[in-house]
Amino acid sequence: MNAQHALAGAPIHAPVFHRLHESPVGPLRLAASDAGVHAVEFHAQRHPVPGQAGWQAGDHPLLDVLATQLDEYFEGRRVQFDLPLAPRGTDFQRTVWHALATIPFGQTVSYAQLATRIGKPAAMRAVGAANGRNPIPIVLPCHRVIGADGSLTGFGGGLPTKRFLLELEGALPAEAAPSDLFGA
Repeated sequence: MNAQHALAGAPIHAPVFHRLHESPVGPLRLAASDAGVHAVEFHAQRHPVPGQAGWQAGDHPLLDVLATQLDEYFEGRRVQFDLPLAPRGTDFQRTVWHALATIPFGQTVSYAQLATRIGKPAAMRAVGAANGRNPIPIVLPCHRVIGADGSLTGFGGGLPTKRFLLELEGALPAEAAPSDLFGA
């Protein structure tokens, strides 16, 4: 089962366990339960994932699988995640997050294109807001959503991290690529 098919939004009753995982983009806090992966959180994430108060530091078998798949992604050996997901959010947010899972590795879409994909072409701002609240970045690849002009726009892990992830995937838009002018 791949990530796009595992985003069920099922009720979450099992204890959620979390731990830190080192990555090329800095420490990531991973959270999972028997229901699935709840979060991949950047160290400096602006919007904390809802429901963290009840999380417990510790291990869960799914955290090991998530950590392994993230390592494979960063090593260039994984282009799609195969994990059950259990993000908390509204129905609209989960619809947007499901659409994120359909953006292929190495490709980008604009907020307008993503809004059109979910059948709400006028909801670009709402799509952007849901994208910004994605609790499972990288796995649900919100970094693949860019401005209509190819510009890199907000990202919970910061724009340098977004640039890094898109470069890793060979998907950095020409408009966002560093200029060779003056040796930059």
